[in-house]
Amino acid sequence: MPGSLVANLPSSSPQFWAGQNLTLGVLARVGEETFSLLGVPSPPSGVRPAAVSSAEYTSTHTIFTLTAGNATIKVDFLSPVSPSNYLRQSLPFSYLTISVSNADGLAVQIYADIDESWTGQSGSTTANSSTSGQTSVFQLSVNDATTYTQNAMDQALWGETIFAARSSNSSKVTLQSGGPASVRGLFASNGTLSGSTPAYGAGDVVAIAQDLGPVSSSASVTYAIGYTRDAAVNYLGQARASYYTATYKDSTSAVSYFLDDYAEAAAEASAMDSNIDSKATSTAGTNYSDIVSLSVRQAYGAADLTIPADTFDTNDLMLFLKEISSDGNVNTGMSFTFLLILRVQDSLGKNALVVLTSDSLVDVIYPTFPIFYVMDPEYIRLVLEPVVRYLETGRWPSPWTIHDIGSSYPNAIGHDDGKAEQQPIEETGNILILAYAYTLATNSSTWAQSHRALFQGYANYLVTDGFNIASQLSTDDGEGPLPNTTNLAVKAAVGLTAFGALFNEQNYTNIGLGYANELYNNGLATDPGKTHFLLQYPESLNNGSDTYSTVFNLYPDALLGLNTFPQAAFEMQAAFYPSQQATAGVPLDSRVPWAKTDWQLFAASSSPGPDSSTRDLFINDIHAFISNGLNTAPFSDRYFVRPGPTDTGGQDVVGGYNAYRARPTVGGHFAVLAKALGARSLG
Repeated sequence: MPGSLVANLPSSSPQFWAGQNLTLGVLARVGEETFSLLGVPSPPSGVRPAAVSSAEYTSTHTIFTLTAGNATIKVDFLSPVSPSNYLRQSLPFSYLTISVSNADGLAVQIYADIDESWTGQSGSTTANSSTSGQTSVFQLSVNDATTYTQNAMDQALWGETIFAARSSNSSKVTLQSGGPASVRGLFASNGTLSGSTPAYGAGDVVAIAQDLGPVSSSASVTYAIGYTRDAAVNYLGQARASYYTATYKDSTSAVSYFLDDYAEAAAEASAMDSNIDSKATSTAGTNYSDIVSLSVRQAYGAADLTIPADTFDTNDLMLFLKEISSDGNVNTGMSFTFLLILRVQDSLGKNALVVLTSDSLVDVIYPTFPIFYVMDPEYIRLVLEPVVRYLETGRWPSPWTIHDIGSSYPNAIGHDDGKAEQQPIEETGNILILAYAYTLATNSSTWAQSHRALFQGYANYLVTDGFNIASQLSTDDGEGPLPNTTNLAVKAAVGLTAFGALFNEQNYTNIGLGYANELYNNGLATDPGKTHFLLQYPESLNNGSDTYSTVFNLYPDALLGLNTFPQAAFEMQAAFYPSQQATAGVPLDSRVPWAKTDWQLFAASSSPGPDSSTRDLFINDIHAFISNGLNTAPFSDRYFVRPGPTDTGGQDVVGGYNAYRARPTVGGHFAVLAKALGARSLG
């Protein structure tokens, strides 16, 4: 939900992460009067908009409070995040709970509807309804959709949209589908629906109403909404299904269990919200807590836990991520898991949002990993598993680590032709660092030892190619290739010491230390006054310019206690970063007018400065970005901090986001907590 629309919530539609509207209409009838609460731009005659009084978010909830006559109504979206409970985490649904109080004993009915905008394709929809026991379910799907396809706006087409509710001793459920004017109008008139569910027509809605009867104190109803796919990911030609399918083979049984699980899921969510908020606040203040709380659902909403679709073997677990918005590759980054988020930055939601994500890249796994490190480090192994298995087939022809295992989510079919995007040093250093991070966090070397030969080959590549670096891309690939990039050389040095620590191979550690000695102690990659690292080395490559880079690759050296670089190198950067602060933050490097929030907090953690002043500078700049009211996209990890060459007051405006949206890399915002509190500190 774009924040600019939250004050007009009753008439505003939530959105898919790419920006297209999703119909979700919510009405409440209090006594004889009906109010629109959400997503009803053309209400039936006599329906009044409720007044929005507040909006708030936690790590797992977004809650809007409205007044309808004398009644107070809360519209609460809950997306459970349960990393260690694979069943709960893998269920692709969110809860919508509507609570009513102060109704003065009047009868209350609640209504909600959706339409085919959730399926990704209009005009070709089948809708089915069913009731089993007390649970009523609508299922919407695209006719004859091809498996593993999505539309031009990244919505999956081959699954089912699920919309469900359950009656109870205190509520009665009725259903109806048809044109929105007639269905909503009937509810507005008498607080119930007809039960008629004719064949779905273009523009129709499917609706569920719940009658609470007289409400003297408080009462609530809960809906479930989500998107299921029988085949979630195509991994090397084999279908993989979501983890929950081992227990619940069809969508109706899965959503029925999801509704059963509400009380326990809500209790866990409440405890998690409190834990994250309190630990983030005590570590780095309320601004930092706001940032990480806003990041949780976006990071985990991109994580798809899968098992083989033929055997449903829960011991064969893999995590997939899709590089949302910036690419679409598999295991750089992200998956198609249902996630409903509404982001709010102040009491009326300057930056509210809804995200529905849909694959995995090594350079997206790397910035995401701090949240896994503090919540459940097992996810580091699970997201590396499909990458490592593919690499060990020998089908990838290059001596460095692959950038991704599929160019178009959800087809993780590898790159046997070697034509993946090439980031040799970046990805090779990443995989070694991540393997050591997992081993250190879990205190188990079993997994790493089973892949030692693979990892040793990559360590050898960093020995031969990690110092005199050929012109190549880094993770911030839009900036183009450069030779001898300092940040990549730092990555190579830390990758080598990580490998050395992982397998007790001191010779590799010594080579990594040798790289660091040249780069910092001998000044090869610093300016002559040794005030900061240069963008490239030696100094002559910078063409006489005083270049710099945010050296975020120092972070794993600090987090994992590798001591590749001396403390003086971290202190040097801490003293330097404030001197580069522009209007809205510190640019990523001397070439660009934008910053990356994940890399800012990597730098903030590794180079906090005296009294954490540099750390707080980064945190406060990011907080200003997410609360400035300029952005309607889901939490972007890249934003403009000073005017750029195309700054015309549009998207390039200072404080405005820059292209990326809804990426799981916001998991990197947990870098400060990971460094301060250690592995599993939030698990």
